[in-house]
Amino acid sequence: MNRIELGFIPKPILVSLSNILPSKTIPEAIVETSKYRQIMASIEEIDLIEPLSVSSVDRKSGQHLLLDGHMRLIALRELGRLEVPCLVSTDDEAYTYNNRVNRLASVQEHMMIRRAVERGVSPERLAKALCVNVRLLQQKMTLLDGICPEVIEILKDREFASEVSKILRQMKSTRQIECAELMVSANNLTVAYARALCAATPPNMLTGGKKATPAGQATQEQIAKMERESASLHATYRLAERSYGDDVLQLVLARGYVAKLIENPAVARFLEQRYPEVLAEFEVLVRTVSLDQ
Repeated sequence: MNRIELGFIPKPILVSLSNILPSKTIPEAIVETSKYRQIMASIEEIDLIEPLSVSSVDRKSGQHLLLDGHMRLIALRELGRLEVPCLVSTDDEAYTYNNRVNRLASVQEHMMIRRAVERGVSPERLAKALCVNVRLLQQKMTLLDGICPEVIEILKDREFASEVSKILRQMKSTRQIECAELMVSANNLTVAYARALCAATPPNMLTGGKKATPAGQATQEQIAKMERESASLHATYRLAERSYGDDVLQLVLARGYVAKLIENPAVARFLEQRYPEVLAEFEVLVRTVSLDQ
């Protein structure tokens, strides 16, 4: 059985900041962004969490090429650090973690904040480390209060604002699930869309039993039209959900067959000479990795 080679050395090493060479130019305005301020605050409060990623040392210059962590490097230099822990890549290519990185979902962030507070970390210190105010942190802590478990499961891998949860709380569980599925199917988890769905919700589906104020003072006709469109979209979503697995399987089988077909030099040459447009479509199909494409 073939052994899987790691793309980097698991144990970090300490590298002098003077021996780290950036692989790209970072704009000076980056220090004004909220992301940079969060990195600075986090390092000041709890030190560096994720090591930098660098290439193997160049024997002539003694320097490492920085592959990932340019903003962290700038922050560390501004803080006067002399050394930094680094993970050394074993590949010669421009390796980067950001190629397949999974962003922290809102539900995961909520769980982490709640767990930290339960273990004794003060909200003030958390807010300082995350470079947010305490009020926003408290909103993240109560993000899922009043949200049914089915909705939490639907949104567990998504990023959304705390205001979306506030709007969902105005609805009963059944309507919460419908709206969450609609937002995910439309890939639209914005506050505006959540408000529109809430405005289209019948009074008997609201927790207070009272019709919410229509967004933008919409007329009753507009609300009725929105309700019909929402119902139609929900039905379409259900239909697509049932056929998605079979569609993906068909795509994978077709992609594999076509890939082997055009790998044959004689077939590829024939198609290129006689049917170049068909060959172009086949090449697009082979490059397709999901139904989204």
